[in-house]
Amino acid sequence: MKHKILASLVLLLLFFIIASSGCLDFPIDGSTTYQAHPTKLRYDITYGYVINCTGMGSYEIHYYCDKPSVLLSGTVSQPTLLYPQNYSTIRDGSIVLWNISDSGVNNYTLGITATVHSESFLVADLNGEEAGTIQEITTLSPDLVEQYCHEQTAENETYLDLYHVGIQDTAQSVYHQTQSDNAFAVAKALFIWLKENTQYQIHADETGVQPARLTYQRKTGDCDDLSFLYISLCRSLGIPARFIRGILITDTNGNPSAGPHAWAEVFVGGDIGNNGWIPVECASSSVNTKTEIHQNFGVEDAFHLRLFVDDGSNESLRLSMTSVSTWSSNSDIAAHSFVDLANYAIVETKQLVVTKDDMRSYQ
Repeated sequence: MKHKILASLVLLLLFFIIASSGCLDFPIDGSTTYQAHPTKLRYDITYGYVINCTGMGSYEIHYYCDKPSVLLSGTVSQPTLLYPQNYSTIRDGSIVLWNISDSGVNNYTLGITATVHSESFLVADLNGEEAGTIQEITTLSPDLVEQYCHEQTAENETYLDLYHVGIQDTAQSVYHQTQSDNAFAVAKALFIWLKENTQYQIHADETGVQPARLTYQRKTGDCDDLSFLYISLCRSLGIPARFIRGILITDTNGNPSAGPHAWAEVFVGGDIGNNGWIPVECASSSVNTKTEIHQNFGVEDAFHLRLFVDDGSNESLRLSMTSVSTWSSNSDIAAHSFVDLANYAIVETKQLVVTKDDMRSYQ
């Protein structure tokens, strides 16, 4: 009788472990099947700032707004400007810059609207056999190494810091434990370290983004902070990595909402991912490391919308942190950001299946 009770408790414990990881099935063949979720979405998105100016004085408004960039899988319509005046485009047309100078009482709605058809993107082989080695990347892609394997600063602060002693030591330790020069394997090992040694946490009492060294010390951070730390770890080993900023949709029982988000992209070379680049979601919060790898390493799901891709320069990093700036003389200016969704529809829903050989697919 005691053995039956113990067996029942063990089965119950296993059920809760699987349920907490989002796993729906654990078949005898050793594969893992996760709960079905949307893999294709269609929606109209509108985002930007509402700016209210009151008083009789003069003022200036400067707003940098990123256009939706090309999705890894899916399409985005030509964006429409909500305020088609007093603007210019920079960074090869990927950013709209509004420069407004006026006086008196005025209200402005600045931003962009577009229609998105998004699809989940994943790297099928979690072993990364088609990726290149770190040495091959150095030899075959020296331009990318030069572009994405150095520190980056903004406003005299180093945010991407591959020369911090702790970051360097940790990256080297993970690299030696991996016992592989395969860039995909090393990047995955660094991702595992990030998941097991840091925690997603919003620092509401502070403004701005934490530099990588501070996130390393605190072992906590938000999506920007954790992405900066992970990118720094990769770069310290000579693996090109870059910062991605965009919008993340959250679907709660069919009620979608959206907000700003950030993640990373790593170049592992070879015939893998998007011309050698793989997306990495650094800020998810599952307590199961295997689930994190399955669902967030080499995956950019349909809920992610890219707006900004870092080009490796300090100016690019500065622009990624720049939004609205204002100046006024005897005027009050209030700026409020917004992200609105309309005509949201789930086009396709599938399960993520991972075989015992670490091959992934949506079924």
